[in-house]
Amino acid sequence: MRQGRQMPVIAIAEFRSHLRRGERAIGLDLGTRTIGLALSDLTLTVATPRETLRRVRLRADLDLLLARLAEWEVGGVVIGLPVSMNGQEGPRCQATRQFGRDLLARADLPLAYWDERLSTAAVERMLIDEVDMSRRRRREVVDKTAAAYILQGALDAMAIAASRQPPR
Repeated sequence: MRQGRQMPVIAIAEFRSHLRRGERAIGLDLGTRTIGLALSDLTLTVATPRETLRRVRLRADLDLLLARLAEWEVGGVVIGLPVSMNGQEGPRCQATRQFGRDLLARADLPLAYWDERLSTAAVERMLIDEVDMSRRRRREVVDKTAAAYILQGALDAMAIAASRQPPR
């Protein structure tokens, strides 16, 4: 992880420019009991569900997450922001932003938020309709799959933003 001053929260359009070549992005789906993790490929094109962490307490959650960031050579973090359907930020958004601040206090990495409205519902529908997965199995994979859904949306937005920038 980078040393030096703490990286600020950045816009998703700027995210790619803050990563070094060969660094991956991680997507987080923060829940009250679990954290879904998804990892990008090295080209920042495809998000893959990786793991679901059981939450214990903040310090332990961050310790485990930081270990994964180092192990997977992560260069930046995208956290799903649970904005309400009317676009308002409620208590869950405040808790998510606080988690982001706590993470930035311990890891100097670029961090961006991605509107995750309906991500879990979309993933649940996909797991039922397309995969015909049992309720028990869905519970095991929904959080990390939702993290991949969040990260994929952010990666797609990064690609669109990059394509709109003038050549260097």
